[in-house]
Amino acid sequence: MAREEMASIEVPAPTAWPLVLAAGCTLAFAGLLMNISVTALGIVLAVAGCVGWLREVVPGEHEEAIALVADDGAVHTERRIVDRLAIAPQQVRAWLPLHTYPVSAGVKGGLAGSVAMAILACGYGLLKVGSLWYPINLLAAVVYAQSVRLGPAELMAFRLDSFAISVGVHALVSTLVGLLYGAMLPMFPRRPIVLGGLVVPVLWSGMLYPLLSLLNPLLASRIDWFWFIASQMAFGIVAGAVVVRQSPIPTLENVSLALRAGIEAPGTISPGGGIRS
Repeated sequence: MAREEMASIEVPAPTAWPLVLAAGCTLAFAGLLMNISVTALGIVLAVAGCVGWLREVVPGEHEEAIALVADDGAVHTERRIVDRLAIAPQQVRAWLPLHTYPVSAGVKGGLAGSVAMAILACGYGLLKVGSLWYPINLLAAVVYAQSVRLGPAELMAFRLDSFAISVGVHALVSTLVGLLYGAMLPMFPRRPIVLGGLVVPVLWSGMLYPLLSLLNPLLASRIDWFWFIASQMAFGIVAGAVVVRQSPIPTLENVSLALRAGIEAPGTISPGGGIRS
């Protein structure tokens, strides 16, 4: 190959038509939810993007020449020495957080928070509609299809099946959220009660707002969001307070599985009693 041919290289020419096509497809589908004029504009842009992009490669590819710059491959520096990080031998990589709460702390926090949440929910039923069983029957509609067809009078009456289902669902969800609190609160050492009692309930309520009509249509049609958020905050405050009162334990992710399982494995314990890395 001649020297003149080696001085440059041909690459595809820059083009904005793929961006136009992507924008047109986005507007075309977005207009189905907004306005037909947006869809029309999107279709025009999509067609223009397809035509323009096709003309970039047919009948011939549009390319441009890029000059080659000679590089000797040498690395130059003005420093006289190269700084190096001193790493101690057999140093164990840090795991954060250093301490966490045991599983029992999350279970205790979840159950305690469920009691506080139930008290507020039942208080809402007594004050607003005059029935202690009203919020219980609404909660049962999450998994119990018969509750959806209950009338106003039946929603205020005691029903053993709805009561059993509500207690089971409430205890299960509260325990799982309590375990999440136990794993999450050590990551926020500053004001964990504020996080658990204010921030998380507000975020959780915001996530449930668009989904509640799918999960529980009966509850979505009758819910009082002020009382709902208040009960979530009561759960978060009580659960967080119970969890942080428990004694944290060291994080053991950097310890071998044998030691975490309580198995005496030769070679994992040094003569001095320390753990070998």
